[in-house]
Amino acid sequence: MRRRAVRVVVMVVMIVMLVRHLNLSSGHHGGLDLYTLGGYMTRMRAEIKTSCLKRLKRIEGQIRGLAGMVEDDRYCIDVVTQIAAAKAALRRVEEEILRDHVAHCVEHAIRSGDKADQRRKIAELMDVVSRADR
Repeated sequence: MRRRAVRVVVMVVMIVMLVRHLNLSSGHHGGLDLYTLGGYMTRMRAEIKTSCLKRLKRIEGQIRGLAGMVEDDRYCIDVVTQIAAAKAALRRVEEEILRDHVAHCVEHAIRSGDKADQRRKIAELMDVVSRADR
């Protein structure tokens, strides 16, 4: 149980570090378009970006707290409870970003009338949703 908790903490810390490394708070995508199938159609809306960054910073604090709990040999159930809270917070950020993606990229593909682009965007969305459930 303890090993799994530590793995989850490490995974979440790595995600937070990746977000910081990609410098999402700047005015550019930090090279993210190299890792997307078709690049970005439009930028994330400013209010969504601000909200997500605020949440991610809070989650970063939660993760630091979790690492401290593990270091202090806190009760396993307390650690697992906090991990569940951090995972739920990450899911909320994920949902917010996916909603923004649907509102911009998928909507753009639908409006374009390009059937191939529509199929690609729907397939991409289904793929990311199925990965998120694992």
